[in-house]
Amino acid sequence: MFLTRFSSAFCLSLLALFSCIPAQAAEAPAAARPTEWAQPVEVQYNLFQMSPTLYRSALPDDGAVPLLNNLKVATVINFLPEADSSWLKAPGIHQVQLPYRTNHVDDSDVLKTLRAIQSAEAEGPVLMHCKHGSDRTGLMAAMYRIVVQGWSKEDALNEMTQGGFGESGHFKDGVRYVMQADVDKLRTALANGDCSTSAFATCSMKSWFQTVNLK
Repeated sequence: MFLTRFSSAFCLSLLALFSCIPAQAAEAPAAARPTEWAQPVEVQYNLFQMSPTLYRSALPDDGAVPLLNNLKVATVINFLPEADSSWLKAPGIHQVQLPYRTNHVDDSDVLKTLRAIQSAEAEGPVLMHCKHGSDRTGLMAAMYRIVVQGWSKEDALNEMTQGGFGESGHFKDGVRYVMQADVDKLRTALANGDCSTSAFATCSMKSWFQTVNLK
């Protein structure tokens, strides 16, 4: 009998104690999103702003055109094999198609994309996208951060995998590429206008043969 009364009293004491704790204190505070990370613009299209002149998103549709116009987007870069012409009819927005797959990406794909972004940024804001806005777009966003903006690989990968762009399982191939990428070689190739970091890459050999034939 004594143990039963003691247990009941103890349980009532615990209930009283927890009832005094504010509801918000019982939950871990949500970590604030780093200000340097891409900031959300439109949930429907997984649209984020990376810089004053660069946006990233999932595949838009014709309903996104007014939004792109409001953002003054001048160029859309598409990493999918299907063209954007099916939904993007606005004559004032330039379309660039650079399809690739994260499990087959190489330095030439990255250099082509970074060069396209830099060239397009001179004309106005740029939007780059794939289907979901996470893996292909995420990889190129990370490489832009690292090669162009000077971020560390660790910081770029943290944004890529923890930024709320998609499920973490999508990033395996992109993370692998980022980890092994030679950043110094990529920066040098980008500055020199080279198509790859290797003189033996297909695009480099093609360029060499063209130069020889012109002599």
